[in-house]
Amino acid sequence: MARFTLPRDLYHGKGALEALKTFQGKKAIICVGGGSMKRFGFLDKAEQYLKEAGMEVQLFEGIEPDPSVETVMKGAAVMQEFEPDWIIAMGGGSPIDAAKAMWIKYEYPDITFEDMCKVFGIPSLRKKAHFCAISSTSGTATEVTAFSIITDYEKGIKYPIADFEITPDVAIVDPDLAETMPQKLVAHTGMDAMTHAIEAYVSTANCDFTDPLALHAIKMIQRDLVGSYNGDMAKRDSMHNAQCLAGMAFSNALLGIVHSMAHKTGAAFADYGAHIIHGAANAMYLPKVIAFNAKDETAKKRYGEIADFMGLGGDSLDEKVQLLIEYLRKMNDELKIPHCIKNYGADSYPTEQGFVPEEVFLERLPEIAANAILDACTGSNPRQPSQEEMEKLLKCCYYDTEVDF
Repeated sequence: MARFTLPRDLYHGKGALEALKTFQGKKAIICVGGGSMKRFGFLDKAEQYLKEAGMEVQLFEGIEPDPSVETVMKGAAVMQEFEPDWIIAMGGGSPIDAAKAMWIKYEYPDITFEDMCKVFGIPSLRKKAHFCAISSTSGTATEVTAFSIITDYEKGIKYPIADFEITPDVAIVDPDLAETMPQKLVAHTGMDAMTHAIEAYVSTANCDFTDPLALHAIKMIQRDLVGSYNGDMAKRDSMHNAQCLAGMAFSNALLGIVHSMAHKTGAAFADYGAHIIHGAANAMYLPKVIAFNAKDETAKKRYGEIADFMGLGGDSLDEKVQLLIEYLRKMNDELKIPHCIKNYGADSYPTEQGFVPEEVFLERLPEIAANAILDACTGSNPRQPSQEEMEKLLKCCYYDTEVDF
């Protein structure tokens, strides 16, 4: 038996934010990030709509990118005091992910962060509050997923929390919010979405309910991402739906080692002054992982189906896989995303010498590889890598060399 879970209600299209007027409850807390929602007036609108619905509203602002365990604990403490019956999370993946973790701690004050990270081990929520997620970026799709990523900065590791309990009750997918994204964010979130859809399609947990969502998302991203990046707002609006479909697919079909590697390299070199941004990491690693996974016959066949659906041509399966890899690399070029860690600048743009020194990468490689293998996303990857294979694969992602093993 398998399970397929999505939010009960999904409001989409321009002006969908107004759905907040219809919510029923006494108190709502709005969790937001660094200020773009405020700057563009969406925070005021959300607050106003909730007040029109008869609720007392409190704000929890300033959730950082890659939210920390400390932020989660701080937000949960505010919720304990305010006692909301609605948690509204607004913005990119970070504030929504943080609010999901806060929700668990609010409902179960004694739970530890370690307990939260037990895969599909969270006790039932909704005893105190319901959860609404409003996304402003077109990538993470955390508004429809059973996942949250929280960073432990002391360890330099990102931990996924995975449980259908944290799938939001309501998702609001309003493209007006996505139109405010800066160009670099369009690129990174768009490739995150592409990775979600491709990994979901080849995951060992794929099924008849997730496949159509993944394939249609891939087709839409192929058609609209580069145009959205170059400022076409109709395509930007379409990408907001595409990333949500990809999210519905991967929340139920799970992911693979592109994400495992991205989670474990993201903050691993923070002491050198930068992070490898999640979507950019996915974009760099995806072509390498396709080459690695395609050694598995079932995965190779499914990559071939993706290539066919995208209309890439090719006669043999090998050709189709190669054309898919080439297409994704070309997309990275058009989005100004580097091909490897060696050329990944501190500003995320391609450069001759990236911010991660070779000797530092090699020194930390065994630990990063071991952590990636233990990541929650590895279990559903079509080909299970050994420690040695994971190290070799990460080296290919550092140097941009061929995957031939």
